[in-house]
Amino acid sequence: MSIANIHFAMRPRLTSPALLLAAGILIGCGHGTTENAAVPPPPGVGGSLGGRRPFPAGNPWNLDVSAAAVDPNSATLIASCGAGASLHPDFGTVYQGAPNGIPYVLVAGGIPRVPITFQYADESDPGPYPIPPGSPVEGGLSSGGDRHVLVVDTSAWVLYELFKAVPKSNWTRWTAGSGAVFDLSSNGLRPDGWTSADAAGLPIFPGLVRYDEVAGLGVIDHALRFTCPSTRSAHIPPARHSAGDGNVASLPPMGMRVRLKAGVDISGYPADARVILTALKKYGMYLADNGSAFFLSGAPDARWNDDSLATMRGIKGSDFEVLAVGAVTVP
Repeated sequence: MSIANIHFAMRPRLTSPALLLAAGILIGCGHGTTENAAVPPPPGVGGSLGGRRPFPAGNPWNLDVSAAAVDPNSATLIASCGAGASLHPDFGTVYQGAPNGIPYVLVAGGIPRVPITFQYADESDPGPYPIPPGSPVEGGLSSGGDRHVLVVDTSAWVLYELFKAVPKSNWTRWTAGSGAVFDLSSNGLRPDGWTSADAAGLPIFPGLVRYDEVAGLGVIDHALRFTCPSTRSAHIPPARHSAGDGNVASLPPMGMRVRLKAGVDISGYPADARVILTALKKYGMYLADNGSAFFLSGAPDARWNDDSLATMRGIKGSDFEVLAVGAVTVP
């Protein structure tokens, strides 16, 4: 069963603010039960990978595309997403009272695995998953949004991701819409046609802007993740799933990669914004979901400077170009 119509009901913002870092906020956002609210956030929420990069060096996520060919249909595809739209950092500190972005938690082995009941089990990797009690849920425990849960096992180097995740029975089991497991040491892809915790069948975590890279390393050395309002019912690798509005060539397919044009002057932007914009010139970003035009995904962190991030709204959709699309897969 495809879940192409489940992931992405349009809403004013693509992602609801995610629960992260602040224990008080986690405790204050329960489902109305005390069993979940009593558990504090685990160590490693929003932690640093210390420069370690998901996937092998030759993986598409990690390839320098600054000299890659531009698609002849680039201008049309950019226009269909929103040539006049501003690049929107869909992450930061706090939005509407909760941390803003898609949260993640790092674990280092030894975490008890919990069973997961999936609504769409036929396109999900079965559990159990090593999800610690108190793990952050995107948007908070009472959120009605995408409710992503991202867990990176830094010992096994495996990524676990859930969509529409809800903890049950004092965090001893979960329900979710879908789930995916990624071996971060491998270039393997999910079966073609399968979703993940993301509409494009891609991993979410590797495409996030993270504070540990921007502030700690001063460099992002991988592609990022963004959204468009309407997409084609088609996908290109490494995407494995389509979630579009028909097979219309003017619409962007899932997995489309865009790059900030080399001639765009970023010298006047704050240092943290320049790190992100430099990555967008060198590695670009993948179309991973339906949502608001040119919304750039990231992880929340109390240390972000929201005013500094907001300067990136000076970048417009027309400042990007689409890399050669090639043959697409149509479901």
